Amino acid sequence: MSSLEAAAEADAITIVGAGPAGLACAIALARGGRHVIVRKWRSTVGHRFHGDFQGLENWSDERDVLSELCDNGIEPNFVYESVCRGTAFDSKGRRYEFRSARPLYYLVRRGNLDGALDRVLLEQAIAAGAEIRFDDHVKEIDGPAILAGGPRVADAIAVGHVFETDIADGDWLALDNRLAPLGYAYLLVHSGRGTVATCMFTDFKNQDLYLQQTVVFFQKTVHMAMRNARRFGGYANFRLPGKASQGNHPVIGEHAGFQDALAGFGMRYALRSGFLAAQSVIEGGDYTVRWQRQLLPLLRVGIVNRFLFNIVGDTGWQFALRKISRGDAGTVLGKFYWPSFWNKFLFPVAALYFRSPMRVRSCDHSDCHCVWCECGEPSFTG
Repeated sequence: MSSLEAAAEADAITIVGAGPAGLACAIALARGGRHVIVRKWRSTVGHRFHGDFQGLENWSDERDVLSELCDNGIEPNFVYESVCRGTAFDSKGRRYEFRSARPLYYLVRRGNLDGALDRVLLEQAIAAGAEIRFDDHVKEIDGPAILAGGPRVADAIAVGHVFETDIADGDWLALDNRLAPLGYAYLLVHSGRGTVATCMFTDFKNQDLYLQQTVVFFQKTVHMAMRNARRFGGYANFRLPGKASQGNHPVIGEHAGFQDALAGFGMRYALRSGFLAAQSVIEGGDYTVRWQRQLLPLLRVGIVNRFLFNIVGDTGWQFALRKISRGDAGTVLGKFYWPSFWNKFLFPVAALYFRSPMRVRSCDHSDCHCVWCECGEPSFTG
């Protein structure tokens, strides 16, 4: 390495991790004229995903999420579907149709595939001038860095199948503890591809049973048919960080615990935290102040919503489904996420309750294959 190259690297900003948060941050920094090095310990992006559908939510802010991406320099040229309607089921099998004037969420594919969100963000980061280093196990960090290593522990897990199918496009949700304890099961089908999964917030050891029952449920209710099914799994970490920093380095995305505690929709929060960290570097100012202004109110509302969801049971879920189905679903959900007086009033109680139901220590880490096991990954994984 020449002296000029060494000097350039010394001035570089290191981003540990190449998920949506890390890549969004890299794009913003590179387009702002910074030398960016993204270090990832895996050999590719999106290694946890296999083309499964996920929702980029669009109800927690008045701005459309795609407009928010464009405003921050990301072109939404990944493949997506606008979802404005769908069907939900309660624990008694009753159907609730919901619809919204604007997209409730955008269905995107995850993984290292053409058109998938992860691949497109990687391509845009490279085009912006970011240097990407794969198979890079980060043990120590010298110089300025931003940490985006992904979830640390599992507070919720999702297990399911991606598959090919001939059934019509649709989006289905089921709130039933027999399918997804304290969570939800879902089926998403678009253009001959499907994702079926159970998203659980407790009792992880019985994931196979819940997935089997989820598959049977959707086979019976919507005649789901699967071809070439492949299993997938993932986990989410919820946390209310203090300053969202580690060793004076900003922490973004799920590494910081930026995730909606109610439904586990975290991509929008992850992307936004990446933009905020980049802005704190380019424009100056305190990253903590930025994320606490734009993300903390939403995180607190999510904790209150999760608290209420856990205690109201089937009757409360049925009430919520009726309310959502009788109005504009996007407007109703938006009100659930609006920081109101009652949210602030309930937050101290919800925060006390928050920890114990989320911590499910059901892995012995011995020859395990659970989707939530970290099994000795290094401190900075990327």
